[in-house]
Amino acid sequence: MFDFDATLPMMALQFVLLAIILNAIFYKPLNKVLDERADYIRQQETGGQQQLAQAKELAAQYEQQLADARKQSQEIVAQAQAEAKKIATEAVAEAQKEAIAKKEAAAQEIEQQRQEALKTLEQQVEALSRQILEKLLGPELVK
Repeated sequence: MFDFDATLPMMALQFVLLAIILNAIFYKPLNKVLDERADYIRQQETGGQQQLAQAKELAAQYEQQLADARKQSQEIVAQAQAEAKKIATEAVAEAQKEAIAKKEAAAQEIEQQRQEALKTLEQQVEALSRQILEKLLGPELVK
């Protein structure tokens, strides 16, 4: 069925020679390129993970700074509101003092004018009383 002549060893030798040539020319460079690409991918993945970790760390720092800034701004706003309340309270108190002082001054002026009016009225009443007495009794008897 099989002929075991020089063809079979020649075919085996050709196959081994072809495998050696293909290994040297094609498979080793291809494996080298595939290994380099796998290394490059691993490096990029590691670098990406490191950059992602750095980005997360920076984001956390910025969020902390933002929270601190918000807290400080809220404190500033609270201080400004307290100061505004204080100023408003002082302004109201000053206005009340001025109003009370003006009211007292007006009351004193009114009292002074009333006293003057009473004096003038008393003088007029005296003059009218004399005139009435003079007319009733005569001018000689009134003095």
